[in-house]
Amino acid sequence: MTLSNQRLTSLGQHPYVLKGILRGVEKEGLRVNEQGVLAKTPHPNTLGSALTNPRITTDYSEALLELITGTHESVEGLLKELEDTHRFVAQQMQHELIWNQSMPALLPAEAEIPIAWYGTSNTGMLKHVYRRGLAERYGKAMQCIAGVHYNFSLPDPLWDLIGIEGNSPEDQRSKGYLALIRNFTRYSWLLMYLFGASPAVSKSFMRGGPHGLHEFDSDTLYLPHATSLRMSDLGYQNKAQSDLQLCYNDLDTFLARMLSAVTTPWPEYEKIGTHRNGEWIQLNTNILQIENEFYSNIRPKRTTSRCERPATALAQRGVQYIEVRCLDIDPTSPVGISPATSRFMDAFLLFCATDESPLFPNNGYCSDSHDNFGLTVKEGRKPGLILIKQNKPITLEDWGQELLEKLIPYAQQLDAAHGGTQYAEALAEQRIKIQDSTQTPSALLLQDMRDQGLNLHDYSLKQSLQHRDTLRAQSLSSAALQDYQQAVDDSFVEQKRLEDGDTEDFSSYVARYHAALKQPCE
Repeated sequence: MTLSNQRLTSLGQHPYVLKGILRGVEKEGLRVNEQGVLAKTPHPNTLGSALTNPRITTDYSEALLELITGTHESVEGLLKELEDTHRFVAQQMQHELIWNQSMPALLPAEAEIPIAWYGTSNTGMLKHVYRRGLAERYGKAMQCIAGVHYNFSLPDPLWDLIGIEGNSPEDQRSKGYLALIRNFTRYSWLLMYLFGASPAVSKSFMRGGPHGLHEFDSDTLYLPHATSLRMSDLGYQNKAQSDLQLCYNDLDTFLARMLSAVTTPWPEYEKIGTHRNGEWIQLNTNILQIENEFYSNIRPKRTTSRCERPATALAQRGVQYIEVRCLDIDPTSPVGISPATSRFMDAFLLFCATDESPLFPNNGYCSDSHDNFGLTVKEGRKPGLILIKQNKPITLEDWGQELLEKLIPYAQQLDAAHGGTQYAEALAEQRIKIQDSTQTPSALLLQDMRDQGLNLHDYSLKQSLQHRDTLRAQSLSSAALQDYQQAVDDSFVEQKRLEDGDTEDFSSYVARYHAALKQPCE
C-alpha cells in the first residue's frame, strides 16, 4: 500500500476529524455606477470604516470592495454569510453596484483611479502609502483586477493521522501546510481550467499597450482558448518579482527569501524614492515593500496583531492556514463563487495535504509547474494541449481525468463526514468540463457573449445589474440587519480610537514597522 493510500485509509477510519475543516472567503469586486464605469466616490459611509469593519473593506482602490467572511465548518454557513454581506452592500448602495467580473469595468485615466483611503491613523496611512507604492511600481489599472480568495485550514489531529512529523505542534502544522502548498503548485493548473472565467478583456483596459490578444469585437480582446487572462501576464512584466522565487520545501528557507525580498533595495525603486513633494509615495525602495506585495497563487498565512509583520508571525508561531488566490470571480453567481466550487476546493485541498508531496528540486523552484499553469491560463481549452508531468508530456485532458479519479475518495470522505452526496456531485460537475471544454466557465462566457451579441463590458454590466436586483429582492432579517449596522457603527468608533491613540509621527511608525520584522511592536 502506498503512503497516500495509507493516509486515506487512516482518514477514513476517523471521519469526524474532517468536520474540523474551516473555510473562509475574501471576495473582491469593483464598485461601479449603473453604466458600468468605475466609481470615483468615497467608500460609502453606510458600509462602515474600510479600516476596521471586519466584513466590508477595500483592497487596492477606494472602489475595490473586499467582502470577508469568518471561518465556517460548512459550505452552507460560509455562503450564507457571504450572501448576507452581499445583500447588505447591495441594499446600502443606491446608484452603484458590484462589478461581478474579474477583469475591470471601464476605468478612468490612471491618475483618476482613486487609491484606497483608511483615515489618518498610522495604521491607516501605512495601508494607503503601501498602495501608493503599488501604483508607482505596477500602475493602477492592474491593481483593479479582482478575484476570490479561499482560506482553508485543517484540524490539528489530521496531521497526526497522516503521519506528518514535527518537533512541536507548530512545526508539524507548518510542514503539513507546506506539503499542501507544494502539491497545490503542481496541480493548480487544474483550477484554472475548471474555474477560470476571464478569457476576455475590454480594449480600454490595455491602454493601447502591447498584448498579443485577438479581437473579439470592436470593444473586446480575448484569446480563443484562454481560461483566465486575470492570471496571465497580459503584457505585464515586473523584473523585480519575476526574479523572486520563494521556496516551499521548508519554512525557514521560505522566510529567509521573503526577508531578503523585503529588505533588499531594487535599483528602479531607488530611483523613485520614498517621497515626492514632501509626501510618502512608497514604504521603502526594496524588492517588496511588505510581504503581501508578493503575488502568488497561494500563501501560507498566520493571523497578525497590529503592527506585527506576517513573516515575524510565521517565524514565531508557524503556519495557521493557507490562502488560495487564483480563483476568478464566478460571473454567474451573485456572490462570485458557487457551492460546487467551494466543495471542490475542499476536496482538492484535502487531497493536496494528504497525497505524497516530494520536495522540489532546483533549490525549491519547480519550473514545470510554473509553465503548466501559464499554458493553462492562456491555452487551457486548446485541443490536445500538452503539459509536463514529472518530466514527461501528457495531455491536459488525460492528466485532468487522472486527478479527478484521485479526488473521488476525498469527496466520499467529506460526504461521510458532513452527510449527503454534495461533494461527490461537485466532483462530477467538473468531470463534464474535462470531457468537454465547451462546458468550462471561460468557454460558456464567450459563447454567451456571441449568442447575445454583447461585448464584454455590456455583458458583464447586464449580469451585474441582474445580480444586484436578485440580492435586493430579499431583505435581510431584522436581526442580521441590526448586526451589520452595529458592525458599521462599531467600525467608526474603532477607527477614531486608533486615530486618537496615535502618539508618534508616521515616519517613526514606518521605521518601527520595518524593525518589527525582527521584534513585534505593540
